[in-house]
Amino acid sequence: METNWAAFTAAEPDLAKTVEERFAAHTHHVLATLRKDGSPRTSGLEVRFLDGELWLGMMPDSLKAHDLRRDPRFALQANPGAGTGMGGGDVRVAGRAVEIADDDTETRGRYTEEVEPPEPFHLFRTGLTEVVRTYVEDEKYLVVQVWKPGEPVRTLKRT
Repeated sequence: METNWAAFTAAEPDLAKTVEERFAAHTHHVLATLRKDGSPRTSGLEVRFLDGELWLGMMPDSLKAHDLRRDPRFALQANPGAGTGMGGGDVRVAGRAVEIADDDTETRGRYTEEVEPPEPFHLFRTGLTEVVRTYVEDEKYLVVQVWKPGEPVRTLKRT
């Protein structure tokens, strides 16, 4: 089961706000895709939250775009920043990415107006299967929040 960013935000507004803030703190993040042989590939990536969706834009013919066309599964890790300070915690989003065709001029046009990407480009809309936040509480506990579509946030805490 997967859902879009708007549905996640409606279900868990506080966690969604924290995740968006973590992605907004830095421009570049790490995308994990699957190569043809099934091994993982990690690549740098910029992301955008627009119109209730999490968008992935990529240069033409990039390897990560080819990976997603072949197998849409991905994981996206927010840039933790320099040093050990991770205000808001460490966040990761997983799901499936569906490419928006070049002939979908309305969707691509709204994205282009907001982002102004270089032309041509690949554009993927994400469907979320999991959102995870990990942080330290009271300098004592490791807290992991896990959200999946149709379920409440599950919180795990350990020392």
